[in-house]
Amino acid sequence: MQMYIMLSRLTNEGRETVKNNPERIKEVDQEIEKMGAKVLAQYALLGLYDFISVLEAPDNETIAKVSIELGSRGTVQIQTFAATPIFEFIEKMEGGVPAKHPGEENLPEEYEEKMY
Repeated sequence: MQMYIMLSRLTNEGRETVKNNPERIKEVDQEIEKMGAKVLAQYALLGLYDFISVLEAPDNETIAKVSIELGSRGTVQIQTFAATPIFEFIEKMEGGVPAKHPGEENLPEEYEEKMY
């Protein structure tokens, strides 16, 4: 699965929803899973964005569907970025084969704690 970073900014309607029902955030995470992606980590932010989420999805089309579906509700504005784990990036830069091959779900132990 590919990894993605999603930066989210709530609209006025979205802020009101989260204020009145904070559990809605978890409900949206479940909806994302039904669309074929999975939230691996999520943080509330101070500053320009309200949330950052780390997701995995099988392909760009799936994550585009998630972004469009969530954005079309009018409660959030989203920017989504494809992300490469640093250990894979380093291996590719060195000309090696990525440690994570298609179909493998687990990160190497040395990165598991650092990634999430």
